[in-house]
Amino acid sequence: MENEKVGVIRKFLNFLSEVRAELKKATWPTRKETVGTTIVVIILVVFFGFFLFFFDAIFSYIIAKIKLLIG
Repeated sequence: MENEKVGVIRKFLNFLSEVRAELKKATWPTRKETVGTTIVVIILVVFFGFFLFFFDAIFSYIIAKIKLLIG
């Protein structure tokens, strides 16, 4: 039972050391890249929000007119 616990702990510590090693290999974006990407994402979200709103309004208007015609 004790050997199993030690084995699990050793595997977990080995996993953490491997994670740390992989994170050191990663290339992290600069502050300028992060800000630029964030601005692009915000602009795209706003654009697609307006896009969906516009088409939703058009289709709602068309459906309302069809309902009036059908009665």
